Amino acid sequence: MNAISTSLHQPDAANTPPEKAPGSRYTILDRRAPRLSHYLAHWEALLALLLVAVFIGNSVFLPNFFDTYNLADSTFNFSEKALIALPMALLIICREIDISVSGTLALSSVAMGFAHHHGVPPAGLLFVALAMGAVCGSLNGVLVTRFALPSIVVTIGTVALFRGLASVILGDQAYTGYPQLLIDWGQGYFFDIIPRPFVILLVFAVLFAVLLHATSWGRRIFAIGSNPMAARFSGVAVDRYRFALFVLTGAMAGLAAWLLTGRIGSTRPNIAMGWELEVITMVILGGVSIAGGKGSIGGVMLAVLLLGMVTYGLALLNIPGVIMTIVVGILLLITIALPRLLNRKQTKK
Repeated sequence: MNAISTSLHQPDAANTPPEKAPGSRYTILDRRAPRLSHYLAHWEALLALLLVAVFIGNSVFLPNFFDTYNLADSTFNFSEKALIALPMALLIICREIDISVSGTLALSSVAMGFAHHHGVPPAGLLFVALAMGAVCGSLNGVLVTRFALPSIVVTIGTVALFRGLASVILGDQAYTGYPQLLIDWGQGYFFDIIPRPFVILLVFAVLFAVLLHATSWGRRIFAIGSNPMAARFSGVAVDRYRFALFVLTGAMAGLAAWLLTGRIGSTRPNIAMGWELEVITMVILGGVSIAGGKGSIGGVMLAVLLLGMVTYGLALLNIPGVIMTIVVGILLLITIALPRLLNRKQTKK
């Protein structure tokens, strides 16, 4: 009987209220320590694991994979594309898209060749490429923001327009004989080992990461992507931000044109053909939601490195480029479909 009464008077641990800090009127709730599964649920963590797996797999099947100079040279294959992927990520977060980036790059390269053959100094070619890219981006931005046209429809039309203008200007000819300054930046190295385009990519990746994740500008981009109408009622100039992002994407395509033209040493109408698919794949694979309002620059950079190392490994195995195109298409389909399938399963539960 005494044991029963004693047990009745003992407080139940499950029903005991949480303790309060001395001198505080707030209740301190216990938090569970984060588990490994919590971190693995993040898309960036999965990309990092995939990247490690690709490195391990390539090192097993390719003895020369970890050669320092080979790894450095492999960055030439994706640096220009990644430069365009950075602003594209911001644009997709804003619920827009620019499919005309390859046409913008081609027209910017043609403008550089035209300017060079008409006496523009080597240092001025960069400004020509940036200006032409910004003009192309401005056209997209005006059509989307002023006339309320869908960006996917607009940029499908303008990619044909820009590519067509490049073909009309050049025909079956090519611009060659570019100055050594351009060649040095397109093909050169820092300290004889680090490719210059890759260093430029890293610098811009840091700048875009700060812009998106550490400034009010970035917070407004996320707000526009999450709910454009609510952002507009909150005082955000939605159309102005969208227009600026189209111009920024065009300008970065112009910078990529400057580097790519210096790397290959010539301009042809079919330069960067099909790059828009690879750029969009980098962005979507990096965890940027195609529905807008979600994404990170870190994820995009992980996706860039992942695709770059896969391409590098396939090249060392002498696998045709057509196979890589198939791989890119499959990855794009998976990364678009997988989040929606997971959301449906969670909704059913």
